[in-house]
Amino acid sequence: MEVDLSSFNIDTPRWDQGTFMGRLKHFFNITDPRTALISEQTLDWAKIMVESSRHGAVPPGTSQEQLLYAKKLYDSAFHPDTGEKMNVIGRMSFQVPGGMAITGCMLQFYRQMVVSYFTATTTALATALGLNMYTKKAPPLVARWVPFAAVAAANCVNIPMMRQQELIHGITVTDRNSQELGRSQKAAAIGISQVIISRITMAAPGMILLPILMERLEKLAFMKKIQFLHAPLQVMLVGGFLIFMVPVACAIFPQRCEMAVSHLEPELRDSLKAKHGDLISFVYFNKGL
Repeated sequence: MEVDLSSFNIDTPRWDQGTFMGRLKHFFNITDPRTALISEQTLDWAKIMVESSRHGAVPPGTSQEQLLYAKKLYDSAFHPDTGEKMNVIGRMSFQVPGGMAITGCMLQFYRQMVVSYFTATTTALATALGLNMYTKKAPPLVARWVPFAAVAAANCVNIPMMRQQELIHGITVTDRNSQELGRSQKAAAIGISQVIISRITMAAPGMILLPILMERLEKLAFMKKIQFLHAPLQVMLVGGFLIFMVPVACAIFPQRCEMAVSHLEPELRDSLKAKHGDLISFVYFNKGL
């Protein structure tokens, strides 16, 4: 028997986004690295299905499972605010394969700064070079942690730089029913800060724990005989960390953030009070990824 999906709300999260476990399941779903291999035609189909569902015009014969799969693909590849298809390298589903290659190389060639130049930003390179000056006489393990310091520094600079227009002009804040109320620079600063924390958390286990593991493994006799496999091994191990850490890090903070009106800029706060009185106590915004 065909199920009526005309009233199905495709934008309602499958899992409770008010809890860490609910957010974790959500991000495990949309950061699935396999979706980075989905064809452009299938992604376009997913967008059509999502938009059709939003307008209550689901094609006949469509199952709820198909709609949920379409929403998974849509969330993995399309910008949550603009609806535009993102470049594959910029998608969260590419974090695992992309991070495997970059992080694995940085950990393997931690003394070779030419590699860092191609795998990190100028900030990361400068941090790595500076720290290397102080780690030449330090134990080898300390030097292996230089890439993590470089990546953390790069995130602290690059993310605000990439989203500087949000800091200048603010981001859209809405009421509980997603009705636009204005733009807030303070909301942008909070969202960007949370993304920085998430990105550093994402990299931390692999870049801190893996050097300890490799330091011990490389002392073993059989590992000394297969030095050409050290880099591929590190890349695979980094992938193992990232498969779990990408959704975990994304789930630390809610995607849709809540902010008290009293914490907004005075101009926006006064404007809301003049229009709505005390009816609106909180505003909501998308923190980004």
